Amino acid sequence: MGEIKTIEFKDGVLYLIDQRKLPNSYEIFECRTYKDVNFAIKDMVVRGAPAIGAAAAYGVVLAAKEFINEEKESFFKKMEEALEILSKSRPTAVNLMWAINRMKKVIENNKELGLQDLYELLKKEADNIYYEDIETNKKMAKFGNEIIKENAVILTHCNTGALATVGYGTALGVIREAHYSGKNIFVYADETRPRLQGAKLTAWELVQEGIPAKLIADSVAATLIRDGKIDVILVGADRIALNGDTANKIGTFMLSAVAKMYHVPFYVVAPTSTIDFNIETGKEIVIEERSPEEVTHINGVRIAPEGIEVYNPAFDVTPHENITGIITEKGIIRPPFRENILKLK
Repeated sequence: MGEIKTIEFKDGVLYLIDQRKLPNSYEIFECRTYKDVNFAIKDMVVRGAPAIGAAAAYGVVLAAKEFINEEKESFFKKMEEALEILSKSRPTAVNLMWAINRMKKVIENNKELGLQDLYELLKKEADNIYYEDIETNKKMAKFGNEIIKENAVILTHCNTGALATVGYGTALGVIREAHYSGKNIFVYADETRPRLQGAKLTAWELVQEGIPAKLIADSVAATLIRDGKIDVILVGADRIALNGDTANKIGTFMLSAVAKMYHVPFYVVAPTSTIDFNIETGKEIVIEERSPEEVTHINGVRIAPEGIEVYNPAFDVTPHENITGIITEKGIIRPPFRENILKLK
């Protein structure tokens, strides 16, 4: 299949692989305005913290393109509204705010420029975020590969691959690197209810890459861990607090608890842009609740009775004491997390 291009900005249009349609069909979703980008992030056409950040940055570029013919004062006012809307598209992934803040700085530092020049600078900054993400992923993959032994059996949750980033991946990037370096690895992928990102996306990427793998129901993981079948667990992150507490896809906390009980190493793989230096612990992380339909329906087909109430948090928080290490593009952070995370600031 060649390189997976989750995000591509070309001739003033943002092209996204529509992740709602995989694996049954490979379709491209076109964003021509920042409102299209806002919808794409909210509806999970694009998902995964790094990919959300990059898409939002291009959303700002599309807003600038839309308002370029306005008077200056009106341009800045409308850009402010667009930035506000984009920054609220999803609440948990800190990469979103990180990317929006980078774009905001470009606007604030260049207000004296003509609008065309400002547009060019915004486009350049979004491109920087895009290319940095690929660089970052490759660095993380190399650091992460150091902890993967020959013939390792790896368990992963949700989707942390090329589809969750601009390309290559975080936790799945480490898995790719281990596979390419000939370590003869094997992967168990959790299906990841309720949106099945493991079954639909991770399994798809593993098949595309020819990496030996099996898909499992989420509840099978505990049995495999107990029976000594798993050597290491690799997951991604949407936000990391200063003390190392990590928000990730719902179900991650449960995995970490079982891993701790059976002494299986549990690593989080995330760029430093996912660390929120403004919060001390995971208690401060806003957990997004999503629509009941994600639980009561699969692919639009109802599987639960009418009238049943649903609790559907998209993420949970894994406490730092359950985490062996956090693999970043600057190396592997180990406990004490707060002390070692602050060294990165």
